[in-house]
Amino acid sequence: MKTFFLFLALFVAVPLVSAQEPIRVIVFGAHPDDCDMSSGGIAALFTQMGHKVKFVSLTNGNRGHHIMQSIELAARRYKEAQEAGKVLGIEYHVMNNSDGELQPTLENRFAVIQLICDWDADIVITHRPNDYHPDHRNTSIVVQDAAYMVGVPLMVPHGKPLRKTPVFLYAPDRFQKPTPFSPDIVIDITAVAAQKAEAICAHESQIFEWLPWVGGRPDEAPADPAERRKFYIERYLQRSNIERFRDAAQNWYTPAQLQSIRYVEAFEICEYGAMPNKERIKQLFPMLPR
Repeated sequence: MKTFFLFLALFVAVPLVSAQEPIRVIVFGAHPDDCDMSSGGIAALFTQMGHKVKFVSLTNGNRGHHIMQSIELAARRYKEAQEAGKVLGIEYHVMNNSDGELQPTLENRFAVIQLICDWDADIVITHRPNDYHPDHRNTSIVVQDAAYMVGVPLMVPHGKPLRKTPVFLYAPDRFQKPTPFSPDIVIDITAVAAQKAEAICAHESQIFEWLPWVGGRPDEAPADPAERRKFYIERYLQRSNIERFRDAAQNWYTPAQLQSIRYVEAFEICEYGAMPNKERIKQLFPMLPR
């Protein structure tokens, strides 16, 4: 047993990405806008540093509206996702599963395996499996079920498995049972927080229309378009406020550095992928202080 843990420690300490190679990140959300909410900040940071990020929505979002019909809404949400991708400088892929109907099928698993392998991912991010929305839960299951299979040649549709084990991460939520979110990694996104908020607001059908309506607050924002946009940008900026994760951020930033940090994104390590030590995390997240 001691020999096994010694091997594991040596394995996770070995850099799998050289300083010259771009780090490749893929984020899976259930709906167009989910990835932006959880990872828009790190996406902007990685892209600015010359690394590669891809967002994937497992559904087309065709049910998330109180007025629009499915076909028209799916087309609109696809365009919004592409606009958000432009804001962040990333690729944005939208799968054609119907909103509210996502299942952890073999077809979806194979699609996710293929996406991870084709992207040659170093980091994979998704929802946690305990969540209010069935699409969120099932997205998590599909991605978790792909975690081991990306290295199995006969499970990869095109037969080109990954020869490295990506780090799989969970995005935060506020659900407490069976276990609350554990912020293992905290990243300062202050410099790009406004850019993240702009990407979120690119999903106008959701941010300006559906979410206020379904939340029972259809008239909460100013009627003037510019003031309305300003209202929601400030709201989504505050959702990344450091206060929730300040204690965990102390593991990554000095007290002096924390004084200038206003906005962060946090992630929990999933045990189904590679289990990185602190040095490996700093290699994978080069925006962290060395």
